[in-house]
Amino acid sequence: MVQVALFVRLIARPGKEEEVAAFLAGALPLAEQEAATTAWFALRFGPSEFGIFDAFPDDTGRKAHLAGPIAAALMARAGELLAEPPRIEQVDLLAAKLSR
Repeated sequence: MVQVALFVRLIARPGKEEEVAAFLAGALPLAEQEAATTAWFALRFGPSEFGIFDAFPDDTGRKAHLAGPIAAALMARAGELLAEPPRIEQVDLLAAKLSR
């Protein structure tokens, strides 16, 4: 059961939109290796606005993800790819449906 999540909003620098999209798509194999990451989605809201939504069974899993390779890679490239720092929101989940 997932109880907590992260919602991260990203705004690409002008001209870096496709690099952000490729970065996010390329992060999927890393997310698949995280046992506590129950759900992980890379999102595109518009031409330059992106997001990440991921869910975890508990805060320990969420903290592990924030200290993991996806977050490290994103922060390392944030100045190059993003118009502003990532907006990271830690949220509690009220209900969820996950299918396999």
